[in-house]
Amino acid sequence: MVANRLHSCLKWTLAIFGVVSLTMNIVFLCMSSEKAPRCAVKPRFPPKGEHDARSMVFADLTRDEYTQVRDYMLGQKSLDLTNDALAKPSQNFLFLIELSLPKKKDALGYLDQNSTKPSREATAVVFHGANGQIIEYVVGPLPNPTYFKDVTQKRYNKTLPISARTVTIGEYALLFKFTRAQVYSKLPKLLKESFDVDKDKTINEFEQMPRGVKSGDRITWISFFRDMSGMYIHPVGLEVQVKHQSLNESEWTVERVLYNGQYFNTVEDLRAQYEAGNVSKIVYKETPDYGSLKPKVRPLQVPPLQYYPEGKRFSVEHNHVLYLDWSFAFGLSSLTGMRAFDVRFKGERIVYELSVQEAMSVYGSVTPGMRLTKFLDSSIGIGRFAHELARGVDCPYDATYITTHRYIDVSAPVRFKNSICVFEHNTGQPLRRHFADFFHNSYGGLVNSALVFRTITAIGNYDYMWDFVFYQNGALEAKVHATGYMSTSYLVEGSKKYGHQVADKVLGNIHTHFVNFKVDMDVLGVKNVFLTKDMKYANVSMPWNPSRHAMVPQLVEEQLKTEKAAALRYGTVTPRYLHVASRALNRWGHERSYRLQVTTFAGDPLPESAPEEKAMAWSRYKVAITKHKDAEQTSSSLYSQNDIWSPAVDFSKYIADDESIDNEDLVAWITTGFLHIPHAEDVPNTVTVGNGGGVLLRPHNYFDVDPSSESPDAVYIEPRSERSCGTNRMACLAQESCSPVREPFTYDGFEGVMKFD
Repeated sequence: MVANRLHSCLKWTLAIFGVVSLTMNIVFLCMSSEKAPRCAVKPRFPPKGEHDARSMVFADLTRDEYTQVRDYMLGQKSLDLTNDALAKPSQNFLFLIELSLPKKKDALGYLDQNSTKPSREATAVVFHGANGQIIEYVVGPLPNPTYFKDVTQKRYNKTLPISARTVTIGEYALLFKFTRAQVYSKLPKLLKESFDVDKDKTINEFEQMPRGVKSGDRITWISFFRDMSGMYIHPVGLEVQVKHQSLNESEWTVERVLYNGQYFNTVEDLRAQYEAGNVSKIVYKETPDYGSLKPKVRPLQVPPLQYYPEGKRFSVEHNHVLYLDWSFAFGLSSLTGMRAFDVRFKGERIVYELSVQEAMSVYGSVTPGMRLTKFLDSSIGIGRFAHELARGVDCPYDATYITTHRYIDVSAPVRFKNSICVFEHNTGQPLRRHFADFFHNSYGGLVNSALVFRTITAIGNYDYMWDFVFYQNGALEAKVHATGYMSTSYLVEGSKKYGHQVADKVLGNIHTHFVNFKVDMDVLGVKNVFLTKDMKYANVSMPWNPSRHAMVPQLVEEQLKTEKAAALRYGTVTPRYLHVASRALNRWGHERSYRLQVTTFAGDPLPESAPEEKAMAWSRYKVAITKHKDAEQTSSSLYSQNDIWSPAVDFSKYIADDESIDNEDLVAWITTGFLHIPHAEDVPNTVTVGNGGGVLLRPHNYFDVDPSSESPDAVYIEPRSERSCGTNRMACLAQESCSPVREPFTYDGFEGVMKFD
């Protein structure tokens, strides 16, 4: 009995000791964590260089400037304008206000020669429904405008018909009202039995483009989808063709109807055939919510996060960014999206303008809407849909976030919180390294830490992630990745020629993605040439044994001197090295240049015989080099989508005049992209991995040595100095650990979404 009591006491003693020990350890860990110093908020070392207020010449309009332009234009009684977001097509609607970029010559004079600052002006786009045309006005000077000028003819050498306008929120509201009156109200039995639609349930509309088959058409196929998460992958098998050409909505008509692969001339015809039992019916059944992005499992761990132990090594002031040896100005166009200006490395301008121009997709389908579809996103507005970025997901948690304002299809400027992010990150691989195994044993390496300037635009079903990346070796990359939802159609006979089935009665339609970038290069000034380099094998004899020959690769170099020669088409063999070069030589006697290295997995461009191809003529070329002209500002336009057969901007004309590009101010137009054959793994939606492309601008004999060799991030290790901090900061991280200071998570991205009421 005594032994049992002793055993019991021992057990309780050990248990109490264990609890006390555990408690003390927890307290010790908490005390230790509290003692961990907070990471620096301010950078340990100031950024190189100073912010330049002259960058504001490229700055987007402020909220006040938007308001000033709007009020000034509304005050012009002769224009009879409205800014009502639900304006009817017959009214004169102030659709867009945006910065009007200065002429390049004027901007360079101001930046480089202390010339007069160019007047700050805005472009105002008005849909003049009352007289059937679109007019672009330049309004200025800002602030406090005093003049407006019609510049439409000057910019496009033609008048712009009202049929080329973007479908506005006001017109969408009328279209939704029309379909409910002319389709929903006439097919209650069919809609209930096939799609479970009643007064409490609906289906959603998604229209296809272009709207017809010739200039002046405004005849749109509208497809219907279940009102569920990721509606774009829930087609129901009903499509209607609406003719909304008239500016008077009372004259709109339904031209055709498609139901379960069967065509009908009118809604009444479909109803009669359905009720007579002459139609192959779709019978409603509940559909799983396979398009939802809500997590299916409870989160267990937070993924890796980055932080800045010694503060951020970049600085953002107004629209100007400093990062190590880099500096640039930035903007976000409502139409074309992200852009950078006056990009300099070590004080020398490399690029005058780097900008997104267009994102285009061509679809294939057996059903009518997707069969015609060719999306040109700048006609809707690429930058228009740059909403708030989710901290820690869209960008690293501790990135710097920038708020923007836009005025497009609204009644007042709209604020888009945190719609741009800037961050430095470790790409996960060294920029360069070497381990010396044979002689002079050592290790030398440099982390590939780069600055990323990013926005993400959600244009209908697709989300495009746009990145400009600045590397320590003087390279600059522009790239895009696609995610979001694929467009789908209802599976009918013959569908599988145009894609893969991805769900019950759902076809993922084959489509292309083409994206165009503008790169206005200024390599040591505005007098540049375009060079190509490649290789060939030569059968050469060996001097020490002339009777023997060997196939030896040799360098092949050529200068392309005209725009036609430098328009390098997809589908042809192009040189692998493409250079915009200065006539200045580096220390070793070679032209100082930047190489254009294009990464693309694009499908075939639309054949030139297609009547719509002129609106996307830029997609013919992997790279096209033209002489800079202020009149050739963009490769596409706001009006390309809805007048695709007679576009306001035909890029092929930039090439057709075949001007000299020998020792001229050169612009590179880069087309990249990928072919998307949808597959089961695109459900619930498409991932970014492998779905992208871009262009890398790499210094090529521009320097005498790699400029990153001067980076303080370099690590060097010799035998017996492995733990020395002198040339290896990695060895000291354990002693320098700190606790990051984090902003609280917030998200207000739904404040700027489109509203149709």
